[in-house]
Amino acid sequence: MSRPLFVLATVLAIVQGAPLEKEQSPADVPDYYELFNNPEAHLTLAKAPTTIKFIEDHGYPAERHYVTTEDGYIISLFRIPYSHNLQNQDVQRPIAFLQHGLFGSSDVWPSLGPDDALPFLLSDAGYDVWLGNARGNRYSKNHTSLSLKHPNFWRFSWHEIGYFDIAAAIDYTLSTENGKGQEGIHYVGHSQGTTVMFVLPSTRPEYNAKIKTAHLLAPVAFMHRMEDFMVNTLSPTLGFNNIYSKLFGSQELLPHNDVVLAFFYNVCRPKSPVMSMFCSDDEEEETVVEQGRTNSTANSVISGVMPAGISTDQVLHYLQEHQSTHFRQFDFGTKKNLLVYGSEEPTDYPTEKITAEMHLWYSDNDDMSAVEDVLQVAATLPNKVMHHMEDPLWDHGDFANNWEVRKYINDPIIAIMNEYEARTK
Repeated sequence: MSRPLFVLATVLAIVQGAPLEKEQSPADVPDYYELFNNPEAHLTLAKAPTTIKFIEDHGYPAERHYVTTEDGYIISLFRIPYSHNLQNQDVQRPIAFLQHGLFGSSDVWPSLGPDDALPFLLSDAGYDVWLGNARGNRYSKNHTSLSLKHPNFWRFSWHEIGYFDIAAAIDYTLSTENGKGQEGIHYVGHSQGTTVMFVLPSTRPEYNAKIKTAHLLAPVAFMHRMEDFMVNTLSPTLGFNNIYSKLFGSQELLPHNDVVLAFFYNVCRPKSPVMSMFCSDDEEEETVVEQGRTNSTANSVISGVMPAGISTDQVLHYLQEHQSTHFRQFDFGTKKNLLVYGSEEPTDYPTEKITAEMHLWYSDNDDMSAVEDVLQVAATLPNKVMHHMEDPLWDHGDFANNWEVRKYINDPIIAIMNEYEARTK
């Protein structure tokens, strides 16, 4: 989540302009067009693989489903209905639902391959596996009445993703032939995928009964103690409802297209003459990667499908959380807040109403999810289990693509799900 946002902050700084260094003549300023127009970059989304291909390439069956939300958005869900290794299509299978983070899509989950990726491991453990896609990303750019070109299409934040998209997805999976008769689903979310799970059962408490277990990887709710450079840089300006946030809000941010893909390739490719240094969180990360902490194959797959597209309001909402020190709904400004919430300030999320079994997986080295922030939201949850990562280097991205993510995250999650299924039979 932090890498695209950091580059975004850098781009905004460039767009705003910066004075030349002392004694620097205009002739010495780099030709940025020439630097970005790299002839070696042949990436194109025309031939970019989809989640279906990522799944089928490993021999698993794959399906795509279209779900219409209560407010008219048409989101895509991908499914591994059964395991080709188990051939268990004729027995009822418990449902597991996976939701990606900010800037991501369902493509992220299968990128580690059949030996380590959670969707494949869940399928081979006997689960009916569903992969969600938030409105506005590459797989969910449709609406029953709104055009993508209309600003109203992009007037949503992660609140609507939780309140509408996740609710619709859960209801849909339970309405399928395999889902009928099942009390609920097991949920796994990373980063923004955790935020939307805090939103849904707190604002629509009836959905607590439809969640068997929820596994929140790098939970993001309260944010004011986080150390992310971009958030700390931008939130003092964009974290308030003002002219800057109004100009920035309600539009598509970093859309999933060839221009953005080529831009990120040129900016973040090794030895980039422009800003490759900004594509890692810090210098230490490069050393860590070289030592083999992350799956480089998965990283290359993910880089070809991210960013997947979001609304600027998703970013604004996070920046508001950071600045306000609250976990609350979107701040529209005093006048509209009075109309929407009946008060000058946005409504706080009543997370104490979340009665579902919530498992919070968190670490000390996560600059997007500070331990103190995680503990603050955990204190409000009546039914939580805390999973602290002992590895002092474990960071935000490690929850998705660390070499040992199966050992420390995926297998333990499946064991918890299996234990739940065993005790409720």
